[in-house]
Amino acid sequence: MFKSIKMGSAFIGIIVGAGFASGQEILQYFTSFGIMGTVAAFIATVLFAYLGMSLTRLGSRMQTTSHKEAIFGISGRLIGTIVDWIIILTLFGVGVVMIAGAGSIFSQQFGWSATLGSTVMAVLIILTIMLNVQKVINIIGSITPFLILSVIALAAYSLITMDSSFSALESIAKEQESAVANWWLSAINYVSFNIAVGASMAIVMGGTEKDEKIAARGGLIGGLGLGVLIILSHLAIFSKVDVVGTAEMPMLQIADDLSPVLGVFMSVILFGMIYNTGVSMLFSFSARFVEMGTAKFRLFVIIVGVVAYILSFVGFTELVSWFYPVVGYLGLFLVGALIYNNLRKSKKEVVRTENIPHQST
Repeated sequence: MFKSIKMGSAFIGIIVGAGFASGQEILQYFTSFGIMGTVAAFIATVLFAYLGMSLTRLGSRMQTTSHKEAIFGISGRLIGTIVDWIIILTLFGVGVVMIAGAGSIFSQQFGWSATLGSTVMAVLIILTIMLNVQKVINIIGSITPFLILSVIALAAYSLITMDSSFSALESIAKEQESAVANWWLSAINYVSFNIAVGASMAIVMGGTEKDEKIAARGGLIGGLGLGVLIILSHLAIFSKVDVVGTAEMPMLQIADDLSPVLGVFMSVILFGMIYNTGVSMLFSFSARFVEMGTAKFRLFVIIVGVVAYILSFVGFTELVSWFYPVVGYLGLFLVGALIYNNLRKSKKEVVRTENIPHQST
């Protein structure tokens, strides 16, 4: 069970990036639909549990060290190629969003130039990938538990101190910009996007565990845990939407309203999560095209980092509202392949069971 819990925690760490942690994703995908956004959050929880379980079980079954091998194995060359390129696009796009997110932290929390925050983040990401400072990444990765505790604490504070009922806040919530047209499609799109983000690492992570049941249980625990965090974040933002609805980082705004010291603490956690996610995304993207450790790789990383930095000036909120839904729709290719693979496997097991000769008593 300990192995499953550890894998589940790692799965949460993969998915939870700056957009989620800041609350901007939750605001656009769930809170902007008011009370029905709560229903959407529950639907997302079920889907994350199912797909998380599917990804880690797939990795364990195939004992793969590459998402490409697993994806081609379950969906064939044509769909496999499409899904592979969707994942590649996602890696780069999320890297851009992370750099933009750093600018939002500098601007919202400290009143500094957003350009400064994005510049610092871009330079840190490029240097880290070039120098391959793995220890730094591991240290930053240990921040995830603090983020989870912060989300739980902020949700509890928001619900206890809310001044109005959810029904009274409904109209304000629905005034917020939504990433997708309606609540049920928003739930599906959000899950699809995040599965595209986390598929590569989740499959590889599952491949490290030989026991398929342990791996599947780990993905299930991770998906359920992620769903609980989504629900808590949504309720926290919904209960304070009249105050934080216009903030680029609503969860950070809630923390700052509670205590400026807590706001700074949350900013550090967010910056660390952004850094960790940005490095992971752009490193994986670069390694997909160029051999690691070479002079060509270092040059490629610099070019990729500069291009991502330039694109980040589109703005954090704008990138979340535009890029995430697009990847969410594209990610349905991957979701469909996973569901088809599960149905095909279940059908084979039924046929195999029916063909087993029954012993007469």
